Parts: sequence; structure tokens; C-alpha cells
Amino acid sequence: MERKSYYDKIYKTINNLMEGEVMRGFLSDNNSGTHPKILKAIEECNIDHELPYGEDIYTEKAIEKIREIFGKNVDVYFVTTGTAANVVGLSGLIRPFDGVICADTAHINVDECGAFERFSGSKLLYVPNRDGKLYIEDIEKFLHSIGDEHQVQPRVISITQCTEVGTVYTIDEIKRLADFAHENNLYLHVDGARIANAIVSLNTNFRELITDTGVDLLSFGGTKNGMMIGEAIISFNPEISKNFKFIRKQGMQLVSKMRFISSQFIAYLEDDLWKKNAINANEMAKYLEEKLKEIKGVDLCRNVEANILFINIPLEWLEPLEKIYPLYEEYGQIRLVTSFDTNREDVDKFINTIKKISSK
Repeated sequence: MERKSYYDKIYKTINNLMEGEVMRGFLSDNNSGTHPKILKAIEECNIDHELPYGEDIYTEKAIEKIREIFGKNVDVYFVTTGTAANVVGLSGLIRPFDGVICADTAHINVDECGAFERFSGSKLLYVPNRDGKLYIEDIEKFLHSIGDEHQVQPRVISITQCTEVGTVYTIDEIKRLADFAHENNLYLHVDGARIANAIVSLNTNFRELITDTGVDLLSFGGTKNGMMIGEAIISFNPEISKNFKFIRKQGMQLVSKMRFISSQFIAYLEDDLWKKNAINANEMAKYLEEKLKEIKGVDLCRNVEANILFINIPLEWLEPLEKIYPLYEEYGQIRLVTSFDTNREDVDKFINTIKKISSK
């Protein structure tokens, strides 16, 4: 299958909706709404006036919350989107002649419209992924260019957790990459758009997976796990982030009414809401996997580790299924993503639809 535009799927779904019923589906965890507790936090911070540009009490409290789970010495900078977190954060680590090593499937390489390269003026050095991951032996070849004035200088290794194909880096894998990076005067960045799902998958916590492994920079995402809007750039080395406030401003990400972003993080981190949301998403992915295994003709491409599945189905099923459910085809497979609010009824309806189509 050819990769098709996410938005083509949306437009097609709208047309189908006008003609008949379209179910809640599994196109993306971006399709889900906002958790009621997050909405309440936004409403509550709207009651009175507050200082702008992050000088408000909500931003202060949110930073305290983040420091409680990652460590007291981390620097925190709120931005609006995951792309902004990646681009602004990475731009703070590099010089114009430096490069960022990433997997060919990385969001910064595939799904951010060249934002990093345009904004930073630096280059992405991508390598073929192995089940979505980067390995040291894939990175070593770039070390030969260090000191060569004709070559882009490797400066940062960037990994995605969970990966774009739904796999999860283990604690040991991240630590090995961090150690390798530091031994070679490189930094390690983690694109954590689905970091909560990875934490739940590994039955660990933020400090063990990120702080203690030696990660230098984290794009901390919550939008895919129940938040409305907003991400956080978290630096574990104050020396590298000393100019981030200027880079964020130049990058048009210094939000004047920042409390509407930071208040969400307070609710997100209180009472482990992030964890409850991710547990549900991951459990529903496993439930969906179990049900799909019962259908002859459905090929699951890999075991489910978090909240993303990839499957293959007979081509003749595709058109009738898309009349009811929007589908996203990527890497020659159909991607299915469960969300914080996915329930068993959603899964059962989807499974029953496929069974009806397969029986014709």
C-alpha cells in the first residue's frame, strides 16, 4: 500500500459521515478529545488575571511538578506543539554546521515538513531504522566525520519513545545510547510524544527511564494522552539550556497566556492522570490485538508494546472498511492507534465491522 495523507483520510471520512454512520476509530490518538480534568484545569485558570509569559502561579507550579518526577535540577520550557518542542529544543543544542542523527522514520525527519532544518539551518543525518529504533552500530559511521571540515559534524542523537512503529526502547537501550553519546561528545534527545505509553509499557517511571539513563533533552508530550495543547522541553543539563529562553522566543513559542498550557500539566501530573490515561490506551491496544488475531486474513505485523498496532488486510476489505472507519496507511501497512478514552465497545464495533466485511 502507498502511504496516504492523514488529511485525505479525514476528508474522506467527512464525506462518508454525510452519507452514513462513521464510528469512533483508530486513526490517531490525536483524534481523541481532552480529558475532563484537563478542561477543568483550563477553566479554573481562566477565573482571574495572571502575569503573562510564564510569570504566573500555574507555570511555577507546573514546573515544580515536573521537577518532582524528573529531578529538581531540570530546566522546563513550555511550548505549543510537539514539533515546536523538537525544533526549539534541538536548535538549542547545535551549531549551524552540526547534525542530528535520527531514524529514517523519526517524526523530525518525516512528519515535520523540514521544520528543524529550516529553523536551525542544520542537517538531519538519518539512517534506516530497525523496528523503529536506532542502534549504536548504525550511528558509529558518523563519527568518522568528526573534525573533518568538509563534513557535517554529528552533535545529537535523537530517538523517539515510543517509536513511530509502536516499539519501545528499554531502559538499558536508552542508557547505552546515552553513554555512547557522551563518550563521543554528543547529546541524546528523546522525542517523547508518547512517553507516557512507554513508561506504562515498561512498568517504570520517568526518572528511571529518562533522568537516570543520562538523557540530555526530552520533548515531553501530553497532547496524545488527554491534554488539549502544549508540550514541554525538559533539559537535564542547565549548561545546554542556558539560552533556551531566547531560542523559544525567536521560535515564536513564548506564549503570552502560558498558564493555559502549564495548568494542563498540573492536572496531567496530579494523581497520576497521565498514567491512568496511558494504561487505558495500552490495554485497549492489547485487547484490539487479541480480537484481531481471531480474524482470518488479518496479519499483525509485530507484537503490541504500547498503543500502536500495524496490520495488513486483504485489499478487497479496504474500501468497504474505509467507508465506516478512517484508516491511515504507513510503511505499507495500516496503522491503528488507541487513545486514553478508547473503550471495549469501540474495539468490538471495529472488530464486528471487519468480520462482516471478511464474510462477504
